Amino acid sequence: MFSRILGLDVGTKTVGVSVSDLLGVTAQPIETIKIDSEAGDLGFERLAELIKEYKPSKIVIGLPKHMNNDEGIRAEASRDYGAKVTERFSVEVDYQDERLTTMQAERVLIDGGVRRKDRKKSIDKLAAVLILQNYLDSHKF
Repeated sequence: MFSRILGLDVGTKTVGVSVSDLLGVTAQPIETIKIDSEAGDLGFERLAELIKEYKPSKIVIGLPKHMNNDEGIRAEASRDYGAKVTERFSVEVDYQDERLTTMQAERVLIDGGVRRKDRKKSIDKLAAVLILQNYLDSHKF
């Protein structure tokens, strides 16, 4: 039985979303969901639609660690978001170290000739792709 996995790059203003193919080999970008974490808007309405559409067996959330492997406030926020996702959607959540993925995404877009103002639109979903792809590569199914 094959199923998809969603990848999320959770920030304070956006959540980048990616999805695996059915074989769990490659990750593709879906979209960036605008959120307002301070106001309690976590983008769950849109996430519910994506869960209904893709029917993932699991959701992988990027875990922003410090370079010394410690977890700080952003990692705590990602784990909190994951707990809320599990509680609300009854979907298994796993975490993937996301150190340097935003910088990798930025480099990919720069190398691809994407203009600075257009990079902002794509960086979060590309970071979500990198998070999910790293997860898939390290968890051969």
